Amino acid sequence: MLAGGFFLSGFCREASRLRILAAYKTQMKDLPVYTKSQLALRNGQDKPEVWIAYKGLIYDVSRSRLWMKGKHYEHWAGQDLTHELIDAPHDEWVFQNFDAIGVLKS
Repeated sequence: MLAGGFFLSGFCREASRLRILAAYKTQMKDLPVYTKSQLALRNGQDKPEVWIAYKGLIYDVSRSRLWMKGKHYEHWAGQDLTHELIDAPHDEWVFQNFDAIGVLKS
């Protein structure tokens, strides 16, 4: 039973990852492009918006109580957090809860 539950959990996580990738490809071509400087202003301090970037997409996390005032534990909004996710207790599935509102200019 445990092995089956583990397999199902792994399968669901992989299906979730594939949905995120499909949405990512679709959204990238329809979203406005923002620079790192523009993203940095959406830190919950300089402007009321709270945005973060992950894998080239910018997400609006303003409505999350976990991002109040632009801070989520030791992470600050207004920046690319792609490399920070490795240390997070969650995976990239968490971005399903937020709207992608732009693409980060590379």
